[in-house]
Amino acid sequence: MITLNNITKSFDGTEVLKGISMAFEPGKTNLIIGQSGSGKTVLLKCLLGLHQIDSGKMHFNDQAFGEMDEEGRRTLRREMGMVFQGSALFDSMTVLENVMFPMQMLTDKNQAEIKSVAEAVIERVNLENANNKLPAELSGGMQKRVAIARAVVMKPKYLFCDEPNSGLDPKTAIVIDNLIREITQENNITTVINSHDMNSVMEIGDTILFLKDGVKAWEGSKDLIFNTDNEAVNDFVYSSNLMKKIKQVHT
Repeated sequence: MITLNNITKSFDGTEVLKGISMAFEPGKTNLIIGQSGSGKTVLLKCLLGLHQIDSGKMHFNDQAFGEMDEEGRRTLRREMGMVFQGSALFDSMTVLENVMFPMQMLTDKNQAEIKSVAEAVIERVNLENANNKLPAELSGGMQKRVAIARAVVMKPKYLFCDEPNSGLDPKTAIVIDNLIREITQENNITTVINSHDMNSVMEIGDTILFLKDGVKAWEGSKDLIFNTDNEAVNDFVYSSNLMKKIKQVHT
């Protein structure tokens, strides 16, 4: 579990995160949503330790991030997996080599062990026939599967995904959403996803944090978000003509 208590972050005197408190639970897909500039990316970078918060507290399970020494933070980082918006695969490495890379860098396993674990994870994301392919030979959806495999090969406690459906067609996006949810549930991972995709919200939004101008404007689940009276949430949810038509059908 990740617990945030009154998190603030400013840049050049401009407050970007304004007292964010939230709990992200293990075994659930926890979504951070909101318009561009709402603070989603800054919050994710704070969780990853890429930005230092100005005030407040972050707990990873029972550990206070602000009280960890450098060794403790290094240990925590090894318990994190990250799926980047553009997949961020190594172009010159095969699928298998990309997935093996974190274990080669961060574990003492021998090459045979590393290869065996990587192959099992690649099979889990249904890419077992692509081991020797380069990223350029893969579709966008397949590249995203490789990115997920690489992110979870170290069996992380925490998984962070930045716009994992960016650039994917709707059908492939749903497949990626469900894969992330399945792996989260199977391994009881605390998964946090930055998204602006309402399809993702409807598909896998177990817990949703809605940010507006750096403030937590709403929290709930996919079952509650379509029935809220929160004006800011409704403006975001029903911003497209399709969602407006869906609303008309159900009202």
